[in-house]
Amino acid sequence: MSEYKLGLYEKAMPADVGWKEKMVTARDAGYDWIEISIDETDAKLSRLDWTAQERNDFISLMRRTGLPVRTMCLSGHRKYPFGASDPEVRRKSLEIMEKAIAFSDDLGIRMIQLAGYDVYYEESTQDSKKYFMENLCKAVDLAAKAGVLLGFETMENEFMNTCEKAMKYVTLVGSPYLGVYPDLGNLTNAAFTYKNDIYEDLELGRGHTFALHLKETVPGKFREIPYGTGHVNFEDGIAKAWDLGIRRFVTEFWYTDSPDWAKDVRDTAALFRGKLDACQKFFGEEK
Repeated sequence: MSEYKLGLYEKAMPADVGWKEKMVTARDAGYDWIEISIDETDAKLSRLDWTAQERNDFISLMRRTGLPVRTMCLSGHRKYPFGASDPEVRRKSLEIMEKAIAFSDDLGIRMIQLAGYDVYYEESTQDSKKYFMENLCKAVDLAAKAGVLLGFETMENEFMNTCEKAMKYVTLVGSPYLGVYPDLGNLTNAAFTYKNDIYEDLELGRGHTFALHLKETVPGKFREIPYGTGHVNFEDGIAKAWDLGIRRFVTEFWYTDSPDWAKDVRDTAALFRGKLDACQKFFGEEK
């Protein structure tokens, strides 16, 4: 019996494919759930305004296909960050957060991955960090009320590209509803840049790390790198995550006009099932 679950990042599939096909494809490939994307585009943000009927229809579709949506990648805060200098943008950031939590509560999404930015399209300052902390505390209160976990993604910028930096805010807030949901590819690039130990960095999140993004990277590039062509050590990264008690993993890759995207989804599921099964076996034999 599998002791872990494997999720698929929604953007691994074409944007114009309907949810039923996405769910069936992911299910048949061997995934346990889909991670929905709420990015900064109006099309994705508008999902947070689905009516009660639209949400009920979506829940029915998950039940019929047998493939749920259980995590959310909330990158919409790139455009509307907690730390923005414009108070109207900060108000919008909290509105998005409140809607995302309510959406998750309605649909059974248990975890929201937060982008670890104070700001993205403007310069980080002491004020942006102050605003970020203020609004983060408000967001965590909303999440605690709904029983939805918020996990920081380790990003590609200086503000939060390591678990150590994410844990600074987790510790300051001190809530069981705020933790770390790191990206192994981004951590690998940070380790390459700073010459730090990626596994020591992951260790700093012990007891506060909810899940792990499995993404390939190369130095200086953070997305759309095919698996096996970068420098991420997935075997050791998964083993460290397993030792930390992580049992939920998401393959993060992007559809890039592949002629057979469904095969890419199947191949990726098989690749990481193999790595995760080997890890489970190793730790089982150690007991």
